[in-house]
Amino acid sequence: MRILILGAGMTGSSVAEALASEENDIVVIDSKPALLDALRERFDIATVAGNAAHPSVLEQAGVQNTDIVIAVTDRDETNMLACTIINTLYSKPKTIARIRAIDFLKHPQMFGETGIPVDIVISPEQIVMESIRNLIELPGVLHISDFANGLVRLISVKVTSTGFLTGKKIRELKGRLSSSKIRIAAIFRQGVPLAANGESMIETGDEVFFVAPRKEVRQILKDLNKLEAPLKRIIIAGGGHVGKRLAQALERDHHVKIIERNPERAQKIANDLNNTIVLQGDCTDESLLLEESIDKTDLFCAITDHDGENIISASLAKQLGVRKAICLLNHKSYAKLLPGTGIDLSVQPNLETLGSILKHVRRCDVERVSSLCGGSAEAIEAIAHRGNGKNSVVGLQVDAIEWPAGIVLGALIRSEEVISIHHDTVFEDGDHVVMFALDKKLVSYIEEKFQPLSK
Repeated sequence: MRILILGAGMTGSSVAEALASEENDIVVIDSKPALLDALRERFDIATVAGNAAHPSVLEQAGVQNTDIVIAVTDRDETNMLACTIINTLYSKPKTIARIRAIDFLKHPQMFGETGIPVDIVISPEQIVMESIRNLIELPGVLHISDFANGLVRLISVKVTSTGFLTGKKIRELKGRLSSSKIRIAAIFRQGVPLAANGESMIETGDEVFFVAPRKEVRQILKDLNKLEAPLKRIIIAGGGHVGKRLAQALERDHHVKIIERNPERAQKIANDLNNTIVLQGDCTDESLLLEESIDKTDLFCAITDHDGENIISASLAKQLGVRKAICLLNHKSYAKLLPGTGIDLSVQPNLETLGSILKHVRRCDVERVSSLCGGSAEAIEAIAHRGNGKNSVVGLQVDAIEWPAGIVLGALIRSEEVISIHHDTVFEDGDHVVMFALDKKLVSYIEEKFQPLSK
């Protein structure tokens, strides 16, 4: 597949990294040659320096022979203009555009056949906000992904030395877990995936991924002694797009404060929010945190635009007694700095956004993709179809298919109902199957088995 990426910033670089390791022909456009040079040194891709909204630059990048254009420059207007030009002059490529401003997203009718010709609009800030809100909803969980319109959830938990999971084989957990529809999809030990079978032993420090019906997730956490008390008193460090959206989502049911350094921004969000206290100040100021009773706060959420400030403020909040701290990290390498800081969780916007893009790049009928473990693994919800050649899974039993080691079946949804997966389960046309690929190289097998209906 030939893919053109507009923008070599954090998101564009993450997408290029994820797709360059697969069988794709990647070209990246950016106005900053230094960013392009850095990408070429790391990956086997082509680059073009210039304005991504100029037809001559797009033609130099081969837009006329491109399958998908992913517009993720740092300006919404450039992304929208580029998609408009591409649709007007070339029409062939599918277009995906990152739109960040809430003012644009409030009017979805702007986009589509009768408006700005963007096929898929993604909002990283909205995606990140929802990810953080999910983590607040289920404290004690490291990761949450929703599948099948929320019917199924993928969650992960950290194994502690005193926890129930420590020293147990997976087969020993079946009697403790509440339902046969709950499956352990993967075990990651020091970032390395391990085969999840009945004899797999769980150790302290492991990250264990479970797939389960949404309504049973709380019971799982209760069974595993991982269901923590609700997070009610919350301080958000950073009043940018993510911080404001998060406050809007939480302020009705939580006691929320925002600390924003910029006086004008603080005043603006104070006018827009109804039940949130907005403080103008420095989130790394110890005296300010103490004045705001950080030691009586349930959650400190550091989501400014600066990774260093997030790490420092979240670490300080933990030292001053906050119950839990979440830290936003744009540079994934900074995650290596977190051990020893006391910070409980990190959220990586580029990784969260990547799944929403990969959904439209995968060569099978996909409803949802979640990029996991730094992008090394994926959870995919694919749809089974009959009549797409010998590779279709429809009509076959689970044990009649030669699944490669490293692909784990997590859930099967049929007619909007989650059903148990056993060795003799037969796939039917239209089934939604949630699978965990422990290595991205295994995704091509899933693509082969879940081809879309032929047009």
